[in-house]
Amino acid sequence: MDDTDIPALMEDMGTRARAAAQVLATTGSERKYAALISAAHAIETREQEILDANSEDLAYAEAKGLSPAMVDRLTLDSRRIRAMADGLRTVAAQRDPVGRVLAEWDVPSGLHIQRVATPLGVIGVIYESRPNVTADAGALCLQAGNAVILRGGSESFHSSTAIHDCLRWGLGQARLPEDAIQLVPTRDRAMVSSMLGAVKHIDVIVPRGGKGLVGLVQSEARVPVFAHLEGICHVYADKDADLDKARRVVLNAKTRRTGICGAAECLLIDWRFYTQHGPVLIEDLLKAGVEVRTTGELLKVPGTVPAAPDDFGREFLDKIIAAKLVDGVDEAIAHIRKYGSGHTEAILTESDATAERFFHELDSAILMRNASTQFADGGEFGMGAEIGIATGKLHARGPVGAEQLTSFKYLVTGDGTVRS
Repeated sequence: MDDTDIPALMEDMGTRARAAAQVLATTGSERKYAALISAAHAIETREQEILDANSEDLAYAEAKGLSPAMVDRLTLDSRRIRAMADGLRTVAAQRDPVGRVLAEWDVPSGLHIQRVATPLGVIGVIYESRPNVTADAGALCLQAGNAVILRGGSESFHSSTAIHDCLRWGLGQARLPEDAIQLVPTRDRAMVSSMLGAVKHIDVIVPRGGKGLVGLVQSEARVPVFAHLEGICHVYADKDADLDKARRVVLNAKTRRTGICGAAECLLIDWRFYTQHGPVLIEDLLKAGVEVRTTGELLKVPGTVPAAPDDFGREFLDKIIAAKLVDGVDEAIAHIRKYGSGHTEAILTESDATAERFFHELDSAILMRNASTQFADGGEFGMGAEIGIATGKLHARGPVGAEQLTSFKYLVTGDGTVRS
């Protein structure tokens, strides 16, 4: 805690963000492009400064006793810093989402009507641990013509500040207001509550974090929210799954990075696949150091442990997975409907009909076939970056890129037209 006057800080940042948003709403593509390219260059040239700041955060995280998965989310290295810069360049190179004509038509009265994409205004992003969100969210909001107020996690405070300095430098190089991308300059958690109630200053809140943050947002938010629930991601190995594909996908979905929201948290195996191939998928996970929590027949596999009742429907963000045998795709779908969070589910099958049923009957934001859930990422979708994976059903779903950070208005043209 510090002695920051949180209401005054929110009022000041909100007022400046609103003024910046008015400038960005009419800013051309070239200046936004210049700002993002300059910021990418700054991130690369200031790599050591960012790494030094990250070292301070890692020491703070160690003192707080953060889990290995959380530390992995927090950790930056040369490769991740280059990925941030590349993400900014990819966002910069995309078509400007503002001003797109989404639809147009004529009506019998003689009016010509266009639906045109416009910025949302001011976006508040509240996130935990991952400092790269500072770059991703800042870039996407800017590309969509929005000002943004970023409130990063206390554990990533120094890293986020160093990255934010690069974004501000890019804005300055493009002669855009530096208030377009603001970072909350305090660790005080009271600022989160203040942002959630700032209806005068913020048009939408995007939360990125665990169950605690999501619960706080759901209970306190007065500002509209892009829902971003936990990544309780399922992988279902169907009876018609290809064994080699299934082994590759299951292992990658769980172990590539266990601390991201696209990591698989539950493995469902069709009984007929299990009868034909045995416990190979479970054994692969155990050999990779994953703790497999399960029930029934799968407990006979040496090394597995009994699952607690709440292990199904739990986001572990660690080298732990829940596993269960199911009787076909219907039971798999029913399990996912009961325990899923609407994030990402994958089916492993060579049957087109079964895959189609899985896709048709589940309503998660992202559904995959014969592919790792770790692809649930805006960068992998060709968006350059993402501001989060939206699990709600209004306005934005799945990886939220620049296009999803716009609304629209109607432009109506007549010729002295009056209504009878």
